[in-house]
Order: sequence, then structure tokens, then C-alpha cells
Amino acid sequence: MFTVSLGDDGAELRPLEPWQAEEFLAHMDRARGLVDPWIPFAAAATDLISARALLQRYADKQAADTGRLYGIWLDGTLVGGVLFRIFEAGTGKCEIGCWLEPAGQGRGLVNRASKVLIDWAFDVRGMHRVEWIASAANTRSVAAAERLGMTREGVLREAYLHRGRRHDEEIWAVLASEWRKGRS
Repeated sequence: MFTVSLGDDGAELRPLEPWQAEEFLAHMDRARGLVDPWIPFAAAATDLISARALLQRYADKQAADTGRLYGIWLDGTLVGGVLFRIFEAGTGKCEIGCWLEPAGQGRGLVNRASKVLIDWAFDVRGMHRVEWIASAANTRSVAAAERLGMTREGVLREAYLHRGRRHDEEIWAVLASEWRKGRS
């Protein structure tokens, strides 16, 4: 296993794996109110069995090179995460996502962790494009994409059905050339 420091404030990025289901479930219980309005992630982990199954799905995706899941720990406590929801090495396109519980907010954790994933996607895996898709009403997620220097490419009107409600989805993306230029 590896750990990537996200700064000198005790924040770390680590793989999130099935053996951590109990810790993940406790975290989801703390994060549910912030996560559930936007994505089905929290609803997919409501007990130990479903939490383990969600983590196993991402372990299987990692083994198939189609996705990855990482946790963000702050002073030893899991407070959020970032993921490659979709990872298509053959086409050079992936989608990154994130979530946080209240204890992790306002510290720049999503930004720092997302940069690690985007750097890896472009520099190590040779990806061409990283996407960020968020409900237009999820202003925190939209702001995160903007802070990462992504370009808003458009809106898919009422494209996402969640909990019986249709959401407009904003599509944000950054290309490898833009990312590298932004770093220099």
C-alpha cells in the first residue's frame, strides 16, 4: 500500500480497499447528508455488506484498469475521497469525482487530491482528457472543477435522475496539454 502526503496538515491520499469497509461505512454515515443529494455513492453503502461490495466493485475496476478509488485521511481519519469513476486507457479519457464529509471541507483537500490523480492520469498513464461531471445545482463540485482549471464544456439538461429528481449536469474537462501548460 502507498500513502501520498497532501501537505503538512496531516492530510493523506491512500487507496480505499475492501478490507477498509468498516472505516468506510463509518465515514459514509458522517458524509451521507452532503453526498446523498448529488450522487448515489452514499446510498450504495448503508451497511457493512453494501460498503464492502462498493469497495470490491472499485477493486475489480482497478484490476480491470477501468476505475480507481482513493480515500482522503486527515490526521488518521477518513474524511473523503477521490476516484476515477471511469477510466478508459484505450481512448485516453477518464472521469474524476470526489466527496467529503463536513470535517474535511474548507481545507483544499479535494483540490490537492484531485491534482495528484490528474497528474498521474496525464504523466504516468498518458491520458488525453480528464472530465468532471456534476449536477449544476452542486455548486461546491462545480467550483472544484473551476479551481482545477477545467473548462466548462456544456450542460446536459435534465440528464441525471437521482432520487426521483432530474438534474442538469455540467461537463467540465481539462486536456493534457492544458494541464501541463497550467503547471508551468
